Amino acid sequence: MRNISLILKRFTRSVLLVAGLASLGINAHAEGDPAKGEAIFKAKCTACHKIDTRMVGPALGPQITEETDDAYLTKWIQNNQALIAAKNPKALKIYNEYNQAGMTVFAELSDADVANVITYARTEWKKLQEEKTKGGGANGGGAAAEDKGPSSLVIWGLLGVIVIAFIVILVLNKVIATLERLLLRSKGLLVDEEEETADEKASVDRLATVKKLAKNKKLVFFVVLCGTIAMGSWSWVTMWNTNVHSGYQPVQPIKYSHKLHAGVMKLECQYCHSGAFKSKNASIPSLNVCMNCHKAVKTESPEIQKIYNALGYDPQTQKYDSTKAKPMQWVRVHNLPDLAYFNHSQHVTVAKLECQKCHGQVQEMQEVYQYSPLTMKWCIQCHRRTEVNAKGNAYYDQVLAAHDKIKKGEKVTAAVLGGIECAKCHY
Repeated sequence: MRNISLILKRFTRSVLLVAGLASLGINAHAEGDPAKGEAIFKAKCTACHKIDTRMVGPALGPQITEETDDAYLTKWIQNNQALIAAKNPKALKIYNEYNQAGMTVFAELSDADVANVITYARTEWKKLQEEKTKGGGANGGGAAAEDKGPSSLVIWGLLGVIVIAFIVILVLNKVIATLERLLLRSKGLLVDEEEETADEKASVDRLATVKKLAKNKKLVFFVVLCGTIAMGSWSWVTMWNTNVHSGYQPVQPIKYSHKLHAGVMKLECQYCHSGAFKSKNASIPSLNVCMNCHKAVKTESPEIQKIYNALGYDPQTQKYDSTKAKPMQWVRVHNLPDLAYFNHSQHVTVAKLECQKCHGQVQEMQEVYQYSPLTMKWCIQCHRRTEVNAKGNAYYDQVLAAHDKIKKGEKVTAAVLGGIECAKCHY
């Protein structure tokens, strides 16, 4: 009996040990270094993934936390294409859900590297969930109340009370003064006739002074001359500045910051305004240019949501719906009259002028406004002061070649100098 009990005890220990190891194998997550995982995540994953938001790929926090099979996750990250080719059900589900867009293969990552990334994603997701829980509990499950200060209704109400009180005080003062006058008159201490006589005398004296000044021809001539000069100057300045819109800053449908994009991030002007170096118009960038970055950057911004709405783009499904698309109605800032011809490429490519020459320090403007007056005088002054650099310029090389022909007595037609170009007559 003793031998049997020993055998049963050893068997029980073995069963418990195997069960414990199996349980750990099923429930244990990859144990890695979240700090190292963060470095790998930022270097290789942030282009397509965020911890809590869906981008090109799924949000990694909930996706990795829900998936307990770390061996499968390791295989997926290192070579998801092999899993798809092997018809793995989980792999095919994700592949089809994301429009059959294959994920980058990271064969260079070791099992330890993948474990670090998984640990980092789960740790960050847990932190985010705890922060949300604490935020909801501290405020009874709701968002923190914002302190917006007194409402405009209260402020206007207080101003109204002050104005009414001031009017009441004036009326009361007037009533008190009237009662005092009546009281003095009843006692015979106030003589109205004398006061009225004095007032009439003062009025007569004032009119006499005005009539006397009106008879002074030199003074009248001086006043008329000054008035004429003042009115003429005002009329001249008003007409001169007609349709001159320096400082014009309309409200745009999207609050686009040139200071951030051109100043802080140092984007080239031609990245958005691609027509400036090759055509007459600088062109307003299409929203697709914005989507080159903002398909993944600042997706939570309300201003970026306006771009999504205009394009009919759904950031969750990464798809466009043309039936929901609508044009973005930008407000033009710089506008020349129809009689004026201006070619951006001639100034940017040939003359090699910087955009700031006409548009001011755009990289410092939060919102763009018209910096230059863009008048004929302003353009002529610029043309008089700007030196021409003819070295390596194809246009001026052509002009110099034509001058050499003239010196040699050879025939030179207007066509040689570009006289048959369309823009010479048509625009």
